[in-house]
Amino acid sequence: MNETALLINTALASGTTLAFAALGLLVNERAGVLNLGAEGMMLVAAVAGFAVALTTGSDTLGFGAAALAGAALAAVFGLLVIFLNTNQYATGLALSLFGYGVSAFLGVSMVGRTLSAREAHAVPVLSDLPFVGPALFSHHPMVYVAMGLTAAVAWFLYRTRAGLLLRAIGENPEPAHALGYPVRLIRLAAVCVGGALCGLAGAYVSLVTAPLWVEGLTAGRGWIALALTVFATWRPARALLGAYLFGGVTVLQLNLQAQGVQISSHLLTMMPYVATVIVLALISRNVAFIRLNMPASLGKPFRPGS
Repeated sequence: MNETALLINTALASGTTLAFAALGLLVNERAGVLNLGAEGMMLVAAVAGFAVALTTGSDTLGFGAAALAGAALAAVFGLLVIFLNTNQYATGLALSLFGYGVSAFLGVSMVGRTLSAREAHAVPVLSDLPFVGPALFSHHPMVYVAMGLTAAVAWFLYRTRAGLLLRAIGENPEPAHALGYPVRLIRLAAVCVGGALCGLAGAYVSLVTAPLWVEGLTAGRGWIALALTVFATWRPARALLGAYLFGGVTVLQLNLQAQGVQISSHLLTMMPYVATVIVLALISRNVAFIRLNMPASLGKPFRPGS
């Protein structure tokens, strides 16, 4: 495989995890809810998906279990912050810590175990094309699912009445409530959908990227996905492109290590996180730009009748 084609292939595969998680968080935040617990949800989903796939031999069931696990944790988070009005920042951080501990506890008996050999995936005919075949058409089906979901989320947000309502609630929930819309239930639904997508992100790591289980398997990808939503200015297509960009940075450090570049492996491993900090620092310099694109009610509780 051509080196450039291989780089594109691995960047798309690596970025898919971030794409799922960023899409889920984007849906949350478009509804006005900030969930800092992505890392915890991804870890619990990763161990749930791995356990089911290991037991049944079915990746499909593994992904389904992971989506349910992510949605269940998100539902608990949603009940706390939407109906009991707990602090969204503190509750999200607690969820992340909780997910890390629970996943480590549940996965203790599976540490080091691996799934059976993964079959190669390719799109018939198209995968045989020179360059574009190995670069774009030789991926796990979930890579294409992430692309399809990006288009679906964009269509929903900008082309449907329900999407307009969701965005309106994220900007100012009071008028929607005055018109009789169940604002808190809509926010809860958005949080659960976001949790399910984060669950798919976690399962992609444990079933595709590294088909095994070790404690802390997601390695901070949930935090990168949080930064990615800001980088994408809360737009689905930009989130997908940003995910592939960060995926490319991750792959670049792996390629540099493989080529024997005389740089500490610890510094190379830091590259995706350093890139995240740099991007956030650059974006944060333009406060007006952030305010223009950020949902106005993001992180703010809604109390009917108050």
